[in-house]
Amino acid sequence: MRLARYLRSSLKKWVFGCAKSSKANNRLMVTEETIILVHGLWMTGTEMTLIKRRLRARGYHVHQFRYRMVMRTLEQNQVKLKSFIEKYAADKVHIIGHSLGGVLALQTLQLYPDLPVERVICLGSPLVDSAAGRRIFQLKAGRAMLGKTLPEAVFKTPLRSWSGPQGVGVIAGNRGFGLGKIVGALPKPNDGVVSVAETCLPGIDDHIEIPRGHTGLLLSSLVAAQCAWFIRHGKFRRY
Repeated sequence: MRLARYLRSSLKKWVFGCAKSSKANNRLMVTEETIILVHGLWMTGTEMTLIKRRLRARGYHVHQFRYRMVMRTLEQNQVKLKSFIEKYAADKVHIIGHSLGGVLALQTLQLYPDLPVERVICLGSPLVDSAAGRRIFQLKAGRAMLGKTLPEAVFKTPLRSWSGPQGVGVIAGNRGFGLGKIVGALPKPNDGVVSVAETCLPGIDDHIEIPRGHTGLLLSSLVAAQCAWFIRHGKFRRY
């Protein structure tokens, strides 16, 4: 019995010791890299807390960029994001943008291509169009709800393709549940808010689909792992 307890205790110490060592080594490999998170429409950044924690656990410095997408124009938010990025210019900088946040990130880098950003990951971002957004925009109250940034970034001056120096990866959800149930059927597959086709921007480096809804992309451990993989390798991991 004593021997069994001793062996169990030794095994537990060894397992936890390896886990701590692995975590420490992982942190050492990436401590000079910064990730900027950019939230989506009608959000504040709080909903990105879980993915922030998961990326910090991998050793990255993670900072949340917040902006007012309803009252501020696309140009105003581009200038604000540019200034935010420049605060971390000493580090290797990457951006993860959810929904409209991904569009804003690429629109900003298209306007300021020399910003010190290496890679960008867009999560469920309507990079080429937004059927749900257009339906809301048709309503007078809907136009007020959408505000200024989204119509300018997605409808008025949309991205046509990507040719910037930054590597870009897109993760699209294909488990439809969300706003699309309210505003009407969306092209399939979709994440409930954005269709997969709307995330396919010509010129990007990689694109994958994950069985999650629009907000669920932010809660998924698989999405966080794929973000870290793309940042390190410039492509997503295929299982």
